[in-house]
Formats: sequence, structure tokens, C-alpha cells
Amino acid sequence: MGKKKLIVTGDRILIKPDEREDRTKVGLYLPQTVKEKEEVMGGFVIQTGPGIPLPDPTGLSDEPWKNLTREIKYLPVEARPGDYALFLRKAAVEIHYEHEKYLIIPQSAILVLVREEEETEDLSSEEDSENLPFL
Repeated sequence: MGKKKLIVTGDRILIKPDEREDRTKVGLYLPQTVKEKEEVMGGFVIQTGPGIPLPDPTGLSDEPWKNLTREIKYLPVEARPGDYALFLRKAAVEIHYEHEKYLIIPQSAILVLVREEEETEDLSSEEDSENLPFL
């Protein structure tokens, strides 16, 4: 049998829960029952679905028997693999896959994403602006 792969569908997001949050700021360890009562939870985005499928406006013709096969288009999700997400715990579904705990949540349950900034060149320096003809 070949290697298995998880495929996330729709606007759902696969998250690896952040288990590091087991201490308070003063260093006290929190029991699992306290952590389960929290309404907001955090974790790392592992994989995202393709997004929300959009209807094909050309499929609304007067001749429905002329069903042309077209590529499905999606409204993509905001989250990307590697992002850290804060989300509503009550919307999460817990699964276990290959001895690992994951959560599946809809995009609407995400409150905020933390993403590493990509390094870009700063074109606003004076040296670069002297070489640009339109400035």
C-alpha cells in the first residue's frame, strides 16, 4: 500500500495545536482541564484547503443540456502553511493522524494570523531613487 496523505477540502485549515502554552507568565504549570476551558486557542497552519468554490457564471445559460466542463475556481483562504493562527476552540474538530494530534477549523473561526514578513528590498533609499528615471 502506498503512502497516505491528508487532503484538506473547502475553506478548512489543518492546524497543529501549540502545546507550549502550559505555563502562566509567572511559571506555574496549568493542568489540561484549565487549558481545555479556554475559548481561544493557538496553533501552526500545516495545510489549507483550496478555498470556497465559486459558481460558474457561464453555467447559467438558457440551454442547460449544453454542459461544458470548465475548471472550478476558488476564493482562496487567507492562511498559509507556517502561519500561527489564533482561533475559536469551539469551532475546531480534533483528529489524530499517524500518532499526531491535529485540529481542523473553518477559515471563519480564525481570529488573527501571525506571519513572518518576507524580506524585500527597500526602494525608498536615496541611492536607488537617483537611478530611477521617474522620481
